[in-house]
Amino acid sequence: MLVSRRSFLFAAMPLLAAPPTGFGFDEFRARRAALRKQLGTSIAVLEGRTEAEGELSRDGFFQEPNFLYLTGWREAGAAVLLTPEGDTLYLPPRRPDTDRWHGRLAAHDDPGVAAQAGFDRVAPMEQLGRDVATAAHRHPELYAIDAKWKPSADLARPIARLRMVKSAAELKKLEQAIAASEAAHLAAWAKTKPGLYEYNIASTMVATYRDGGCQRSAYPPIVGSGPNSVLLHYNVNERRMDAGEILLMDVAGEYDGYAADITRTVPVNGKFTPRQREIYELVLGAQAAAIAACKPGMRLGKKDASSLYKIAFDYFEAHGKLGKYFTHGLGHHIGLDVHDPFDPDLPLAAGHVITIEPGLYLPEEKLGVRIEDMVLVTETGCRVLTSKLPSAPAAIEAAMKRR
Repeated sequence: MLVSRRSFLFAAMPLLAAPPTGFGFDEFRARRAALRKQLGTSIAVLEGRTEAEGELSRDGFFQEPNFLYLTGWREAGAAVLLTPEGDTLYLPPRRPDTDRWHGRLAAHDDPGVAAQAGFDRVAPMEQLGRDVATAAHRHPELYAIDAKWKPSADLARPIARLRMVKSAAELKKLEQAIAASEAAHLAAWAKTKPGLYEYNIASTMVATYRDGGCQRSAYPPIVGSGPNSVLLHYNVNERRMDAGEILLMDVAGEYDGYAADITRTVPVNGKFTPRQREIYELVLGAQAAAIAACKPGMRLGKKDASSLYKIAFDYFEAHGKLGKYFTHGLGHHIGLDVHDPFDPDLPLAAGHVITIEPGLYLPEEKLGVRIEDMVLVTETGCRVLTSKLPSAPAAIEAAMKRR
């Protein structure tokens, strides 16, 4: 689609990337200072996504999460160098041939660009390699994620440690993503009925959380009815739904970079069969047991002798030896990525946001049930962030009751 003269004139103006709404530059400076504290006298280099990488997505350009976390910079082709002497943001050269199509990116020599970027120093991208080499001679280690820099240490883990603990501003972003996603689930329940197709429900949910402020889906919507409910990452969403079947919806949006992740399982015709309700209540019971035990010091993983996963697994084993039908992990960290990075050596701590999502999948019965909520770990326990979306079977049936 060609741009109008008016939109071209607007695109030709400098569009400097301010921090995402709700964040100030102090938030990003504090994150970089915390990272430098972990690195000691070492240095670190990190590149954002290029425009070509961003255009692989039909949702448009979205910044690489680690880079966004440290800089707040949302334009393509940038990089950052962190040293004990200070931080430098590197910006790509001007591109007059493509500016008319995509709009002008900020350049290092734009007046006031350093202040508007929240950095003490902004430099041209062609200077990055030379600056990294110079700094590497003065400091003991170079941290990076990209192997092309030949790092002596991996930058991913120290950033992951920081990203695990969510700030108050980050929690507000997550809550906005959650509110829009909860509304999407309620809209889906109101629409669900026999004879519709899975894609009818998926499209309703995407439209609802997009209308609620989410810029894109946090992951491809998973809307599985009947036999598709037992497929963990099913996202074809093409099957017709029939009466007497279950519908599993693992669907959520992303608000200003922060992802929600919510799953509910409902009856297509609005009322659980006795068997569906039996399995559903077992999953709900396992989730309640894990949430009750969630607190600092606990762990999520399958390999830990005392973990939230084991609590849910043991619950299934104690209620009919059903552990073999619980075929995935109990949950994961969530934030700028739907599966946020984490340090496996660290237990849960206050400020961590995780999902708790037990499930039972019985292929021979074409019956899969998963219930997934987002949980904030607090100083003394936890708080369910997605509690406004009902999960009790009676509440689901009441919400789906035809008026």
